[in-house]
Amino acid sequence: MLPDDDLMSFYDEPIEPDDKQAVNIDKEVKPWNILIVDDEEDIHKITQIVLSSFLFDGRPLKFFNAYSGTESMELLDTHSDIAVILLDVVMETPESGLKVVKYIREKLKNKSTRIILRTGQPGSAPEEKVISEYDINDYKEKSELTKQKLFTTVTTAIRSYRDITSLENSREELHKIIVAGARIFHLQSMKDFSQAVLQQLSYLLNLDNSAIQLQANGFAATYTEDDFIILAAIGKSFEQKNHSNHNQIPQELLPEIQAVIESKKSQYRKKWYIDFYETESNIKNIICIENNKPMDDMILDLIQVFNMDVAIAVENFYINKEIMDTKNELIFSLGEMIESRSLESSFHIIRVSQYVQFLARELGIGSNEIKILKIATVLHDIGNLGIPDSILKKKEKLSEEESEMIKTHTTIGYQLLKSSDRTIFLKAAEICLNHHERWDGKGYPKGLKGTEIPIAARITSIAEVFDTLSMNKVYRKAWDRQKVFDYIQSESGKSFDPEIVTLFLKNKNEILEIQKENQ
Repeated sequence: MLPDDDLMSFYDEPIEPDDKQAVNIDKEVKPWNILIVDDEEDIHKITQIVLSSFLFDGRPLKFFNAYSGTESMELLDTHSDIAVILLDVVMETPESGLKVVKYIREKLKNKSTRIILRTGQPGSAPEEKVISEYDINDYKEKSELTKQKLFTTVTTAIRSYRDITSLENSREELHKIIVAGARIFHLQSMKDFSQAVLQQLSYLLNLDNSAIQLQANGFAATYTEDDFIILAAIGKSFEQKNHSNHNQIPQELLPEIQAVIESKKSQYRKKWYIDFYETESNIKNIICIENNKPMDDMILDLIQVFNMDVAIAVENFYINKEIMDTKNELIFSLGEMIESRSLESSFHIIRVSQYVQFLARELGIGSNEIKILKIATVLHDIGNLGIPDSILKKKEKLSEEESEMIKTHTTIGYQLLKSSDRTIFLKAAEICLNHHERWDGKGYPKGLKGTEIPIAARITSIAEVFDTLSMNKVYRKAWDRQKVFDYIQSESGKSFDPEIVTLFLKNKNEILEIQKENQ
């Protein structure tokens, strides 16, 4: 037991809990965490009895107990959400409590937790000195803490903690908005974009900790007439699909989605946040995320800011997609015109382009580079525009002079494209110039050897040779497929990069499937 002069002065007020005033606490309500640090067990018991019915903002207290400065520091290492610490000064040493203060503020960098210093021996830690030298929020002598004063002190401390953490959360949410906005503007694929928006909204709705994320449900979809195309999804209730699928969406949610689409305004409806954005071309997009806790006005305002970024990004996405689709279509049309001059099927350039795309992916080349290669490869023979029809369409064997003329298509194509400032055309120029170079250095026009030859040209070379030998020509019939594969194997380290040959032969079935689909 404590000596009489070290007990808190609760004797003039009842300290036993009053059953008639017992508070029914909702177990789902998150409590305020209070840490009592004192080397006397009676102090812990009395404090908890006095504060047993305490409520602030409808939330009760949860008590943590430490009986020394060292023990409190260990506890604080694993509990960063302590709202208030009732901290004794003199414990295992005369300055144990003061050391804890420094640990919290300087080592843990915790500026949010409210520290109330309590002492039964004020002479060992004078109030004026402690207040001025240590980052504490209140200083009380144990003898002056009546029941009412303790209630008042703790209420004031928790209110301060609530406001500080609210401001900190606002700062973090704004940071998420900035990061999210920057990220979505760099995404090209609509699937990737939708998945990113879905994830970022989950973060903004505080669904980003692992325990909740596993249970979270949500999806992103494009709405056309009375149907949906699900682009991205999270949670076990949804599978990512790329086709219409009403069945994946909870039936009770459909009227809520329809109401949001009709109002054209994002809303929180029946535990679902439904985000709506529409492009100028009237493409309607929705994102639905299940959220079982109320959202305050601050979060809703921040989400609206985020939605403005999303709307701009969606519009830019569709505008850029239209531009890219038009450009790619023009390039393929040009490629088909070039091939038609040499009596090639237009499917030849499509097959070569897809072989290159497949091999580049298997080689681990980045997705953006693959997209460029797929289009640039289409123009690998653009130099044939400079070759006379009499040579290009000749059915008989070419003379030595004519063969040399054909070889100039590499430099002609390079000259046509090299002055462009567009990435695709510059890559096409590189492929034009080098796709007839050989691994052993016996190719043309420069006689480059090994890795001196750009990787794009090395991939295009094997893709073009395979497709050319596999198909009927005006001057010969197609080779047997196995004969083509045997030839490519025999040219490993000669015409072709050995690594690409190995990869090509390893994936013969996939290569043949591409060929079959584009005949």
